[in-house]
Amino acid sequence: MAHMSEAVPWDHEELTVGELAARSGVAVSALHFYERQGLISSRRTPGNQRRYHRATLRRVAFIRVSQRVGIPLARIGEALATLPGDRTPDAKDWRRLSKGWQADLDARIEQLQRLRDDLTDCIGCGCLSLRRCALTNARDEMAASGPGPRKLLVDGIEP
Repeated sequence: MAHMSEAVPWDHEELTVGELAARSGVAVSALHFYERQGLISSRRTPGNQRRYHRATLRRVAFIRVSQRVGIPLARIGEALATLPGDRTPDAKDWRRLSKGWQADLDARIEQLQRLRDDLTDCIGCGCLSLRRCALTNARDEMAASGPGPRKLLVDGIEP
């Protein structure tokens, strides 16, 4: 088994879980989790040890980057399921997957920009049924429910 400081030889077709963890920078426990979720797979040796195909490194990198931009694991799994099983995915495959998420990311960026722009109004309102709240109380609709932070009250009981 390779130590963290040892490089995995480039011609290794299969990696142990420790080698995959060292090379990908992902904890062994996370790799086991990804495998339980069906995001990556391994074969078992006669001694019941996991062996991962070297191409799993790219899948793990894709998972980590996708998570970092906020893609849920279920969607990541759906995307990975479209990759070819008979060959190592190439740059065209990865480009197709990331392009499919551009609209989602653009929408998320737009939503965050609106939130940023409306933040001052939100802090000033505090959901206290003011005349306007750009985020949660448009046109002061909550004023009909009574005074105070109506969204935080449950059946008239203060939180």
